[in-house]
Amino acid sequence: MSFGGHGDPAAQRPASRPSTPASTPYQPPSAAQTSPQVPQQPVGAYQPPQFAQQPQYVQPQNYPQTASTPIAPVYGSVLAQRPEHHGAVAYDAYTPPAPVQAVPALPVPSAKGRHASVWAFGALGFVLLGLIAYFVWALGPAASMIGMVLALVPLTIVFFGVFFIDRWEPEPKSLVAFAIAWGAIASVGLALAVDLLLTLLFGQRGDDLTAVFQAPMVEETAKGLGVFLIFVMARRSFDGPIDGIVYGALVGAGFAFTENIQYFAISLIEGGAPDLTVTFVLRGLMSPFAHAMFTSVTGFAIGLAARRGASAGRALGFGALGLLGAMALHALWNGSSMIGNFFVLYLVLQVPLFVGFIIVIILLRKEEARLTFARLSDYATAGWFTPQEVSMLATPAGRRVGLQWASGLRGDRRPVMRGFIKDATTLASVRQRIITGRDPLATQDEQVLLQRTHAAREALLSV
Repeated sequence: MSFGGHGDPAAQRPASRPSTPASTPYQPPSAAQTSPQVPQQPVGAYQPPQFAQQPQYVQPQNYPQTASTPIAPVYGSVLAQRPEHHGAVAYDAYTPPAPVQAVPALPVPSAKGRHASVWAFGALGFVLLGLIAYFVWALGPAASMIGMVLALVPLTIVFFGVFFIDRWEPEPKSLVAFAIAWGAIASVGLALAVDLLLTLLFGQRGDDLTAVFQAPMVEETAKGLGVFLIFVMARRSFDGPIDGIVYGALVGAGFAFTENIQYFAISLIEGGAPDLTVTFVLRGLMSPFAHAMFTSVTGFAIGLAARRGASAGRALGFGALGLLGAMALHALWNGSSMIGNFFVLYLVLQVPLFVGFIIVIILLRKEEARLTFARLSDYATAGWFTPQEVSMLATPAGRRVGLQWASGLRGDRRPVMRGFIKDATTLASVRQRIITGRDPLATQDEQVLLQRTHAAREALLSV
């Protein structure tokens, strides 16, 4: 069943200013200075000066120890006295340990073009009020509430799956919230509105027609529009295919959440607990990733456009091609539930589709790590990192080793290491945007992130 019917079952710091031809590929700033400044360049590709020297790190200073003469204390009893006051050998004066050096307050990259608009959330709020009224009127408050509680189970499953995919370079929380909200509110509202319009124009349609044609076309278009809006609204947080898959999967998960409320509530009303149990197992446990998988195809296509520095118009064209793939998968999924034995088709068709989806995700994550390694290696060449640090920051195994090493430092510096990893990964994405020339604020972000990574490095190496 769907909202259209009943058939649905991823630097050289400036030391001088030599003139560089505009066609020369971008080189990161060198690490010759401590506080990098953005060089003024002519119109064209960003051309920083050549690397001057390797960074010099100051060894920690040994401060002289001074004798401390404690003031004789007054004790309330003999038992409370220190040993030297009743014949024992005196202890040395206690010196508390020095605090662990923390990362000082540092600038942060510009938030412009990285987050969801507050006005967009406000518009979704108005649509949400209409949806609540519709569900209470059509299904009743009790059935709707039970359906909502049960629908949280598959939503949670998908959310943690997406969280695992997005661990390499997590997306901003506001965009994660917007993606889920768009799927759960706007996409559902659009699907209901189109279904109502088609009913007024053509009357009731057959369930098979609705499931195989109307639902895939209308629902995937409504969900894909949300992914495209994220691209337009937060272009600087949409870096490649993995990001597109993450946003698409979250939009799909939100849509499935609201749709499941309807499915579960209707099953409870029409067949009681037995029917509700069957529907919950089939939709909530056996196929929680269906809608997430469909819409991630659209997101993947828009992500490819983002990686190539495409304009909004070109990204819309890429997204349209991905949308066709999402519709085809959706129609195939719905159609397979109507022919033959559902469980046989589930094993021979739907499970292999899901396994293939997982394989693609794994390959894309490896490509994301490879790109991060390549971009950070550019900065290693300019003196900002050592090759060993690049391996630590840009490989899963290296990150685990780095966190384990940081945990053994005085004060447990894993939070500093996590910040180091996060800023370095973002720095790699910023450099990729500089290379493609699609982000006018990228050079400013680069300077900020170089300062942050340098400060985190010093905090980790401090005594």
